[in-house]
Amino acid sequence: MGSLSVIEKPLVYPDARRDESVVDDYHGVLIPDPYRWLEDPESPETKSFIEQQSTLTSTVLKRCESREKLRSTITDLTDHPRYSPPYQRADKLFYYHNSGLQQHDVFYVQDGVDGKPEALLDPNTLSEDGTVSLKCLSVSEDAKYVAYGLSKSGSDWVSIHVMRIEDRQVLPDTLSWVKFSSIAWTHDSKGFFYSRYPTPKQEEASEAGTETNLNAELYYHCLGIDQSEDILCWRDRENPKFMFNASVTEDGRYVLMYIEVGCEEKNKFYYLDLSVLHDKLMDDSDRRGPLPFEKLIDEFDASYEAIANDGTSFTFLCNKDAPRYKLARVDLKEPKAWTDVLPESEKDVLISAHAVAHNRVLVRYLSDVKHVLQVRDLQTGAMLYHLPIGIGSIRCMSMRRKYSTVFIGFTSFLTPGIIYHCNMQSEVPDVKIFQEISVPKFDREEFEVSQVFVPSKDGTKIPMFVVARKRILLDGSHPCLLYGYGGFNVSMTPCFSVNRTVLLKHLDAVLCIANIRGGGEYGEEWHKAGSLANKQNCFDDFISAAEFLASKGYTQPRKLCIEGGSNGGLLVGACINQRPDLFGCALAHVGVMDMLRFHKFTIGHAWISDFGCSEKEEEFQWLIKYSPLHNVKRPWEESQYQLNQYPAVILLTADHDDRVVPSHSLKLLATMQYVLCTSVKHSPQTNPIIGRIERKAGHCCGRPTQKVIEEAADRYSFMATMLDASWIV
Repeated sequence: MGSLSVIEKPLVYPDARRDESVVDDYHGVLIPDPYRWLEDPESPETKSFIEQQSTLTSTVLKRCESREKLRSTITDLTDHPRYSPPYQRADKLFYYHNSGLQQHDVFYVQDGVDGKPEALLDPNTLSEDGTVSLKCLSVSEDAKYVAYGLSKSGSDWVSIHVMRIEDRQVLPDTLSWVKFSSIAWTHDSKGFFYSRYPTPKQEEASEAGTETNLNAELYYHCLGIDQSEDILCWRDRENPKFMFNASVTEDGRYVLMYIEVGCEEKNKFYYLDLSVLHDKLMDDSDRRGPLPFEKLIDEFDASYEAIANDGTSFTFLCNKDAPRYKLARVDLKEPKAWTDVLPESEKDVLISAHAVAHNRVLVRYLSDVKHVLQVRDLQTGAMLYHLPIGIGSIRCMSMRRKYSTVFIGFTSFLTPGIIYHCNMQSEVPDVKIFQEISVPKFDREEFEVSQVFVPSKDGTKIPMFVVARKRILLDGSHPCLLYGYGGFNVSMTPCFSVNRTVLLKHLDAVLCIANIRGGGEYGEEWHKAGSLANKQNCFDDFISAAEFLASKGYTQPRKLCIEGGSNGGLLVGACINQRPDLFGCALAHVGVMDMLRFHKFTIGHAWISDFGCSEKEEEFQWLIKYSPLHNVKRPWEESQYQLNQYPAVILLTADHDDRVVPSHSLKLLATMQYVLCTSVKHSPQTNPIIGRIERKAGHCCGRPTQKVIEEAADRYSFMATMLDASWIV
């Protein structure tokens, strides 16, 4: 499959040492791991391997004719102003803004809706190369302070700093070893709750950050106090994989603690009345904790998220006996007496609920992978009205119960972004456009979106969005990009992408998003149908989507490229192993490729809830069947067609990815090059197998705009060349 016009002769791949002595015994099954040495990111041998692979990849990409056209066009279309919906604290509004090609969004503040915008936090000033990014932040209730987390080179690790808003003074407070943490201010603005990990021992720490993250702790930081004196609020050394996050109720009375283990939609829920604790938080003599939290939910039986409280009466968004979620209420004084406020929908998934305008709740449903907004009575759950929005996704919303104003950020495949403004106090709220994002040279009328339902291998109907030029001929001539994820209850809803828009317009491509099982598109049952022992359903769904596209004339296998990232990278890796004949090209970003050892690095142990763990024999049997690293086979030895080979493949990773560590992609890259190419004389594998390793970057978030553009130009020019897609002016 694929065009070889870019490659005049077969690639000469670097030699990678195979250590045949490394063999693991999994429940009596011996599994070799000859590239185990690539798990050490700081060894000279690993660095040499990366350098050689980068050189090879560079020679291939330089010959991709559309590369500079893609880079230039994506840059031009990216150069437009972008905004996030503003949110209110005290009398001020806060929001993010990017003028176009700034490396990172800037955090702004203004006095009210009509105030003059002023830049408050500009991460573009923090590093010359744009590799320091703003990862998280929280503004105090009185809008006097902002606590913000900075990340270097895309790492998940952040350091928290504090700025006084009035004079932009950065305070001495600096908090280290923070990861996956909320920042929750107490309403007196004297400090905030956050979670962190213990400082690693010197021999455990590495620049690449591959060490396992265990023993999280919840702390309270008082402004002006050194981190070593922060108040320990909670820890659980008997359960080192537990993670803790805190929030403070809108009335300021309670701190709520959510305890999670893994990525399953389940949590414990503890609470603490701050009105009886204030002296302890400020007392210098006792900072060892833990604090006396009350345990409302002390088992992992469901997901519980508090959305409002009236004194001791709490309303929760939860999935207890409701896989598509519901609203339920309980009084802390009677913790066993739960009542349903808004029952579970028969089909749609209740994905968020926010109290607003005192006695109303704005609920967001997912209906066949499209967002629907309803306003309901907070006390009774009774429907008041629908909020009219287009067919697409709500990317974010901002509101408070004590305010009547709501800001709603909307997007779709053909809508770059609209921010709606709505006053919820009126009988029927008037939804107005507050800001609309416009992309130069993009005309949505040239394209159309459809949704099809594809039967999978077992007959399950899989929704898939198809975006293309209007009235295209279904003659199999079009290059096609099929994207998927299928895991961790994540839903792939419609959103705008400059990169993909360029493919639609200038490569005459068809874009498809397959909403395969494992995601959250139809609730927890849909998620479970694609996880653990059912993970193969994800691959079957994706393969069925590809077969559908070819059978209906949208494309043909040699013109079909598949793409996915993280869990979606795993999806791509598994599918090219199982059906190498079905695709012309594959783009796998930061994929989980070694399913037998993923849990041994950084936060990988949290994914056991979705994948299982090789340390258990039954779960090992699930994993070994589809693990990309362990299922690379020569298709010409298993097929009657001697020319059958893998599609052109590019594996993308980053040297500072401390979530899915780079060794996943590096080990698979070495394995594929060996099995398919260097170990075979006159190998039929002429399609390139290459890797792109980004420097000073992490898993996904926080990359500067220029790096994002360059990577998009690289991977899509590779795709265009391999699919024989011509550039259209």
